[in-house]
Amino acid sequence: MANFLLQVAYTPETWANLISNPQDRIEAVRPVVEKLGGTITHGWFAFGEYDLIAIVDMPGNIEAAAFSLAASAGGAVRTIKTTPLLTSAEGVEAMKRASMSGYKAPVRAARA
Repeated sequence: MANFLLQVAYTPETWANLISNPQDRIEAVRPVVEKLGGTITHGWFAFGEYDLIAIVDMPGNIEAAAFSLAASAGGAVRTIKTTPLLTSAEGVEAMKRASMSGYKAPVRAARA
């Protein structure tokens, strides 16, 4: 399973609906995530740039993208940001592979 950070910002209309009918949106979307083969590990309401933050485990990128697309298409969210999360071991492996990739940064041309 792959881990993802979801950051969701609601539309003003969605907030008006939630205020008139308070509900736990984590529990409301849990069946959707599970139908895509995932699980919600943790979820929180927040304030600031994003209104809801969640950590989800999904089988892969396609399932994470499918959830993000479905949530976006529903019209309740102003924006949704899906960030893949790597374990420390995966990060170290990525660093090792990067060191063997042969990538060279561009260099500044000499001035005449």
